[in-house]
Amino acid sequence: MPAIRIMASIVYKCSHCQAPAFLRICDTVSRRFYRHFSPERMPAMRHWFRQNLIDPFPVEEVTTIADDEVDPQDADLTASDIRTIWWAVERLYRSGIQPAIAICLRRHGQIVLHRSIGHTHGVAPGHLPAPDRRLAQPESLFNLFSASKAITAMVMHWLDERGYLHVGDRIADYIPEFAQHGKDGITIRHVLHHKAGLPYLSDVAMDLDLLDEPDEIIRLLCEARPTAAPGRRLEYHSITGGFLFAEICRRVTGRSIREILDEAFCQPLGLDTFNYGIDEPRIPDVAPNILTGPPPRFPLSLLFERAFGMPFEAAIEASNDPRFLRGIIPSANIVSTAEQTCRFFEMLRNEGEWNGTQVLDPRTIHRATAEQTWGEIDQILMMPIRYSLGFMLGSSSFGLYGFNTPNAFGHLGFTSIVTWADPDRAISCALLCNGKPVATLRNLWWLNIMTTISARCRPIR
Repeated sequence: MPAIRIMASIVYKCSHCQAPAFLRICDTVSRRFYRHFSPERMPAMRHWFRQNLIDPFPVEEVTTIADDEVDPQDADLTASDIRTIWWAVERLYRSGIQPAIAICLRRHGQIVLHRSIGHTHGVAPGHLPAPDRRLAQPESLFNLFSASKAITAMVMHWLDERGYLHVGDRIADYIPEFAQHGKDGITIRHVLHHKAGLPYLSDVAMDLDLLDEPDEIIRLLCEARPTAAPGRRLEYHSITGGFLFAEICRRVTGRSIREILDEAFCQPLGLDTFNYGIDEPRIPDVAPNILTGPPPRFPLSLLFERAFGMPFEAAIEASNDPRFLRGIIPSANIVSTAEQTCRFFEMLRNEGEWNGTQVLDPRTIHRATAEQTWGEIDQILMMPIRYSLGFMLGSSSFGLYGFNTPNAFGHLGFTSIVTWADPDRAISCALLCNGKPVATLRNLWWLNIMTTISARCRPIR
């Protein structure tokens, strides 16, 4: 732990300049390491150390700035702050692990950064750029993956607020057949903070043919045996909880969770592309996901296979399948833009209000963002994570959203998607990427974006 704190302190100090020394060192070490173990030097290690990097274009050729950015001074920032944050995004693109990046950052409700860089289509590691490659746009569509969990959780809290259910109720109160094999004590609350004991179902986790058979998915969940008694073990539920929530939603309202999301949030917030999956004609517009960086090896490969029910590479391939993109997977397939995703989190940051409309009661948001796990080790992800009833929380030291972010809340999505709000800094942000790297030091450039944002957007309280 002391070593981690020292490293974190170095990153924090370096994040204030435009050439973070610590991260440059990490990048240099990474390059030299892979050069030493290159396929030319060690052919037998070709598969272990292949880099899977794209060839980045000059940043000025592939950058698009939306016309809704305000003067940084209107949001208590400086032009230097925005340049530094954007430099961090450019550095991630130049690392070669992200073909396309879109970001939207609000401060005090004002959009201070809304840009994209790279190509969503037509570039891939080891291939020449396609003639019909498609430039990323600020309004490009991305799959949010597990960041969808936070939004689905708020659908459940919205149903609670309107009296359809209570988050303390048992799942079996709404799905009686779920009670078998000792699952009668599992509550909605347990599922929301990953303590229900149903972290994965290998037979259903990513079986795309079952997406058109929700009754069969529920049958398998009802017949499943829990890994632990409810509340006993923290285990990240990659997709199982979302299917249970969708079924509860259907049984208490008579409508699909897609329809409820539209009523609860899309209509009041004016979100026209923010729901589970997307219409068939628009599937080609969604940025395809691409494996970048070295392929995950044991033990990371085992962790991902346990979480997704299939190897990491197969999960990426499945995520681009039309069945995945048009279905309803409440824990994993909301498709949206950076701005519309940021808009949702801005509403949460602003105590449930958007443009004069009270979308959610502030007490509902306070309950949804209150810590539930207190630093326990997640037995699936094998790291300590602060969970609330639907969100991954920040840290008073160093966490997913940077330094000194104890009240930040948001969610990670499939290695490179992150969206969050930080009331202490009056910010909301969505960072959407379609490269899917795991075991590479270049991921530090991704983490540096959140670190830089937390450093430049100083706390207001």
